[in-house]
Amino acid sequence: MSQEEMLLVTIQAEELHELIKKKLVSAGLEASQADEVANHLVYADLSGIHSHGAVRVEYYAERISKGGVTLHPKMHFEQTGESTGIFHGDNGIGQYVVNEALEPIIDMAKKSGLAVVGISKMSHSGTMAYYLEKVARAGLVGISMCQSDPMVVPFGGRENYFGTNPIGFAAPRSGHEPIVFDMATTIQAWGKILDARSRNQDIPPTWAVDKDGLPTTNPHEVQGLLPIAGPKGYGLMMIVDILAGSLLGLPFGKHVTSMYADLTSPRNLGQLFIIIDPSRFTNADEFAEQINRMVEELHSIEPAEGFESVLYPGERNKLVYLKNQENGIPIPKSIIDYLKSNQVHNDQFGGKGAFA
Repeated sequence: MSQEEMLLVTIQAEELHELIKKKLVSAGLEASQADEVANHLVYADLSGIHSHGAVRVEYYAERISKGGVTLHPKMHFEQTGESTGIFHGDNGIGQYVVNEALEPIIDMAKKSGLAVVGISKMSHSGTMAYYLEKVARAGLVGISMCQSDPMVVPFGGRENYFGTNPIGFAAPRSGHEPIVFDMATTIQAWGKILDARSRNQDIPPTWAVDKDGLPTTNPHEVQGLLPIAGPKGYGLMMIVDILAGSLLGLPFGKHVTSMYADLTSPRNLGQLFIIIDPSRFTNADEFAEQINRMVEELHSIEPAEGFESVLYPGERNKLVYLKNQENGIPIPKSIIDYLKSNQVHNDQFGGKGAFA
């Protein structure tokens, strides 16, 4: 048995959900909010996106207990035009805020054919795939993007400026699971490095750099992430920062608050949704069937050496979801031990740098 296998335990989704919910309630979050955050984190772990799953609970618990999240947010939706609006999150826990925002956003898209809505002032909101899958199940096409900590070395530079600034997309299919794709604009998300730490694994030398700006394989030495495809990823993260930050009158670039710097203050993060009703452009049923055909044609392509089949972007996560739903979720034992403990948190994140 490998060292990794010895450090992992398998847990069913229902038990993991209850452990997460209980821990967040013990930190001070309302049960209904904790329930939704747990839904989100379990979805991430089921999908194999462990960087946005249970590994985040202790950080959330510490921020909640230290006052960096509004426990009873006064949220409201402000419609600014026929197809535009702002959902004010009052710096509530991110997963709960964005999930609450989905109803008015989807309703607007169905009424007007398009919804361009910014979510203003929230904490870290997790994986966008969770929200976009709900959008696609409503028969709509969704694009979302979110700003984050200044953790990325811009192309040609040595100092961090933009965040991992993810982009996500989803579209409905006829009689099948929707296609959902969610990616960071860095080679890897910071959460992937957190996951590597928890599993005592090295990382590829192409993911990040150390304090001297040199490639590192040690997840504990990371001091800067790298954009995908050099200047192209750099350009994408700038677009995300402008649309999810500056467009909403929120801090941008290096002015975005660090995840760990001050857990007693709100983060004021922004996220943007662009939701489209395909029936306003084409026959919705034919559109969904065309997505099916695209997937079938991708699956029929002869795979390259070392691959079993060609998958559509994001499909691997859905296959992992189904597997883990049946067999249980592999989670580092250290995380499960923490969730089962009486300790709300171990005071290990507050006041530290972005790469704590």
